[in-house]
Amino acid sequence: MPKIDTSKILILSTDGFEQSELEFPRDQLRAKGATVHVATPDGENIKGWEGDGWGREAEADLSIADVKIEDYDCLVLPGGQINPDLLRVNKDAVELVRGFVKHDKIVAAICHAPWLLIEAGVAEGREMTSYHSIRTDLKNAGANVVDKEVAISNGIITSRSPEDLKAFVSKIVEEVEEGEHERSAA
Repeated sequence: MPKIDTSKILILSTDGFEQSELEFPRDQLRAKGATVHVATPDGENIKGWEGDGWGREAEADLSIADVKIEDYDCLVLPGGQINPDLLRVNKDAVELVRGFVKHDKIVAAICHAPWLLIEAGVAEGREMTSYHSIRTDLKNAGANVVDKEVAISNGIITSRSPEDLKAFVSKIVEEVEEGEHERSAA
């Protein structure tokens, strides 16, 4: 059985991520011993969004093009309104999300990040939650939308907002320690 302290986790993000939704999982998972890398479209550092303006920078470890899915146990997708909106029109980012699902890796998306799951075509038939303003998008993509702090469906974890971050990270740890998740096709 895999353990969180031997796992490798990838966070995919770009500018405009919700500050806490990248930093909290990154820092909590690292504190539990996981190796956590941040991938950005070009491998450059990115700037978060906090409150009503730009926040702190997050250090990038690699570019999307340099990611090898087989090296990771889990993909974490932070929300914010800007970040997933930019990534869902980035062909390489969408293919990376689709690849993690195809390879039975855990995928965890919070807030507006389920937009990437919709764009990757993996929402249909799954129980999911999200930020309230994009729940209609999830419904239209065929997801069974629920309003709770964490929804899990065949290794895909979704949460609503920064208030759910503790439960979100706890579920990531639990799922990583359970191992790979075979999925029925969405």
